[in-house]
Amino acid sequence: MDPCSFVRILVGNLAVKFPVASKPSFSVVHPSTSPCFCKIKLDKFLTQYSTVPLVAQESQTNSHDCSLAASFTLNKTHIDKLLEKGRNPVVQIAVYLGRRGTTCGFNSGKLLGKVAVEVDLRAVETRASNIHQGWVAIGGNEKKGSSAQFYVSVRTEPDPRFVFQFDGEPECSPQVFQVHGDVRQPVFSCKFGFKNMNDRNMQSWPSSSEPSTSRNWLTGSHTEKDQTEKQRKGWHITIHDLSGSAVAVASMVTPFVPSRGSHSVSQSSPGAWLILRPEDGAWNPWGRLEAWRERGCSDAVGYRFELFTCTDAATTLAADSISSRKGGKFSIDRTFGISNTPGHTPNGSCDLGSGSRSRRGSSSGSGSGLEIGYGPLSPPVYRGFVMSSTVEGAGKCSKPEVELGVRHVTCAEDAATYVALAAAMDLSMDACGLFSKKLRKELRQQ
Repeated sequence: MDPCSFVRILVGNLAVKFPVASKPSFSVVHPSTSPCFCKIKLDKFLTQYSTVPLVAQESQTNSHDCSLAASFTLNKTHIDKLLEKGRNPVVQIAVYLGRRGTTCGFNSGKLLGKVAVEVDLRAVETRASNIHQGWVAIGGNEKKGSSAQFYVSVRTEPDPRFVFQFDGEPECSPQVFQVHGDVRQPVFSCKFGFKNMNDRNMQSWPSSSEPSTSRNWLTGSHTEKDQTEKQRKGWHITIHDLSGSAVAVASMVTPFVPSRGSHSVSQSSPGAWLILRPEDGAWNPWGRLEAWRERGCSDAVGYRFELFTCTDAATTLAADSISSRKGGKFSIDRTFGISNTPGHTPNGSCDLGSGSRSRRGSSSGSGSGLEIGYGPLSPPVYRGFVMSSTVEGAGKCSKPEVELGVRHVTCAEDAATYVALAAAMDLSMDACGLFSKKLRKELRQQ
C-alpha cells in the first residue's frame, strides 16, 4: 500500500532587529535570553510559541539563527477541506517585546507587529518550496525607517507517512491495520502477556521463537527491596506479521514501582521497556523507553526514549510528557529547522531540512503483506519526522494510531518496531497510574 499524503508547514530562522535610534536599552542582551517572543497560528491548529533572538542592525542575512520555531502538519483531509472552501491557510505571526508570561490575565509582552504568510496548498503535496524568506517591517513607521525588522522563513514540504491503527487496546491483543484513505488492511497482530521478572535470561517467553537474550540492557535500577507486592511488572507485547512470525517485541524490564511514601512512580526510579527486533537470526535491543509520573503534577506522565547504537551507546530521541487525563501524542520528531536554497542565501545555506530522502527501492516485508517502496538509508539517519502515536486519556478506550515517516521504514520489521514502541507507550500510561487505584483485569497477572 502507498503511504498517506501529509504536508508540513515549517516556520523558523526567526530574528528581530531595531533601528539604531529606537533600539531598546536591553537590546544588547544575548540572544539566548532574548526579550522577544512570538505567537504562531495556523487555521484551527493549536497556537505555538517561540523566543525570537535579537541581532545587530547591520545584519542582512539569516546566518544568525538556524532553528525551527513551529511546525504544522496537514493530512489529506485537512488539505481537501481547505481547498473546498476555496481558501489557502495563512500563517499568522505576532511578535512581542518582552518575555512570555501573563499579568492579571493579560499578556505581559508589548505587541511589536504582525506578519501574515499565505500558503498555496495546490503545489505543496508534490514538492518542497520556500513560501517566504527575508526581513519584514513590523510596527513603527516603515517610510521613516523607524520600524523594527523581523526575519522569518516559512517553508512547506511533502511528508508522506505510513499510518497504522490498533483495532483495540494493546493489552487485549488486537490486530493492527495499515490505513490509506478508507482502506484498512491487516498487517500485524499483537500478543500481550506476562513473564517472570526473576528470569534474567527471559526463558519464559510465550513461545520458543521469541526473544532470548542476556544483554545488560535488561538490568533495571531497582534493588531487591523494591520488589514488593505493590508493583507492575513483567508485561510484554509481541508483534507478529501475517505469517505468524514474531517481528518485534516490547518487554517491561524494569518494574513500575511507587516511590517511598507515595502512590506513584517517580522520575528518579522510572519503569522501563526494552524494544527488541530480529537481526541476523537473533533478537537485539533496539531502544529503551522509560516512563514515570511527573513530580508535583499527578496528571502528567513523563517519558524518555533512547535508541541504542552499534557501539552499545544510547542516544535520546524523545523526551516529554503526556497528560494522563486528556491524553496526547508520543512523538519522535528530529526536524531542526528549514532548508534554505544555497543560491538564495547570501552567506550560503543553513541546512535546517528534515533530512535527505532515501532512494527508491524494492524492499518488502517478511510475509506481512506490507509493501514498502523506499530503500534503506546507509547509515540510518534519524532526521525529520520519525513517528507519532496517539495516547488516550484515563477512562477512554485507547486504540493507538501510529504515523511513520516513510524515510524511516525500509521493511515490515521497521514498521513493527515502531508499532511495538507505540504499544509500550500506551501501556506505560496504565503502568504509571496511581497505585491507590486498581488496574483493569487485563493488566493483572492471574
